[in-house]
Amino acid sequence: MTTSHRTRGPLDAPTIVRTRAPGSTSRSLRPLERLGRTLALRALGMVRHGSLTLIEADATHRSPRAPEGAGGAVGVSAPHATVRVLDARFYSAAAFGGSTGLAEAYMDGLWETDDLPGLIETLTVNYTALTRLDGVGARLKGALDALRALAMRNTFAGSRRNIRAHYDLGDEFFALFLDDSMLYSCAVFENGAETLPEAQREKIDRACRKLELRPEHHLLEIGSGWGAMAVHAAGEYGCRVTTTTISDRQHDAAVRRVREAGLGDRVTVLKEDYRNLTGTFDRVVSIEMIEAIGAAQIPVFFEKCSTLLKPDGALLVQAIVIRDQFFARAARRIDFLKKYIFPGSCLPSVEAMTRAAAGRTDLRVWHTEDIGPHYVRTLALWREAFHARLDEVRDMGYDERFIRMWDYYFAYCEGAFRARHVGDVQMLWTKPLCRVAPVGAPPGIAPGNAPGTAPAVAGVAVA
Repeated sequence: MTTSHRTRGPLDAPTIVRTRAPGSTSRSLRPLERLGRTLALRALGMVRHGSLTLIEADATHRSPRAPEGAGGAVGVSAPHATVRVLDARFYSAAAFGGSTGLAEAYMDGLWETDDLPGLIETLTVNYTALTRLDGVGARLKGALDALRALAMRNTFAGSRRNIRAHYDLGDEFFALFLDDSMLYSCAVFENGAETLPEAQREKIDRACRKLELRPEHHLLEIGSGWGAMAVHAAGEYGCRVTTTTISDRQHDAAVRRVREAGLGDRVTVLKEDYRNLTGTFDRVVSIEMIEAIGAAQIPVFFEKCSTLLKPDGALLVQAIVIRDQFFARAARRIDFLKKYIFPGSCLPSVEAMTRAAAGRTDLRVWHTEDIGPHYVRTLALWREAFHARLDEVRDMGYDERFIRMWDYYFAYCEGAFRARHVGDVQMLWTKPLCRVAPVGAPPGIAPGNAPGTAPAVAGVAVA
């Protein structure tokens, strides 16, 4: 996989209803729109990596390195995108609403582009230009963001409310773009030829192999999803599994999946906040759940996991992570994802997680692997499936603004992964007495470099 620029394809032309005819003239702008346009053109001039073209009804503006022909290429690794302004309100929305305002303007049909993920990638690799959008007027949102963050705190009640805001859209909605496993996390395409279901299976089996699951183990899963990980671990490795979620819909779906798999004697599905759990476990796994708990809860998460693990236990956390340099700023901001998709969420960084664990636990990092490049393809496939079933989305009662919001969500995430602004790590943590084998070790290498027959983890490259 690679996050380099790709040619325009069917994913970049969703069948989304255009809400107005194209065209915006600089001659008929209101004062705030005129100021917003000035700021937008100033940001355009700061683009140095790749290129960006802004098309108005009566003018075309290009970033300094843009090719003369709109849509031309500047190299395989340099993204290029074109923004076509459809309504003058775009300028004030983008300039004074920041990157969230840009998203809202897209949701309202005020602009369009030939390559939405490519645009996000272009803005992201030009982070200075992106923060320019979050400058001047956007800084006025600071106090409002602080109030929103307070309302979205992940207290016990707040966590349930935040989860409901996303997952209670209904299983039928998520089934429109997920594969039959209903795994809503990064897949792993080892050779590039796998189908999405095959790549999703590799992802969860990769986690099981790293944990060296055995039949005598009791595995705790924090964040059940729709039950695929629990069923796979119990069915393929023979271990006992306790899995917990605070989503009513996902709990019911996981119970059904376990029952249909005939694993009711080995898998227990709880509807409980992980902070309330008791007991001890041999292994703990959490797949892309930690992003939902918020920055303040990261130390609490690791402390609780450590408490729940036996002295020879191991923890595997798969997490979408932001670059360490941007974590503090991202934790304070209410961006598009926090406002519209995942209330109360916060992408951790590798440093934030390791610091949290070091400060409150005896866990040590044993292995880290970034599978983030695989998310580019995962998200593109989800977006393609979503576009293919827009009529069904409309039949569910969702309007064009909702459709454009989800289209932006998929593209926003894909662009960020293409730009390597975010990653997706599988981090293996061990307790002091744990002796799992080195990940990726050849056969015959035993835990702790001592004689033995512990299996190596097949097919996993050392990060």
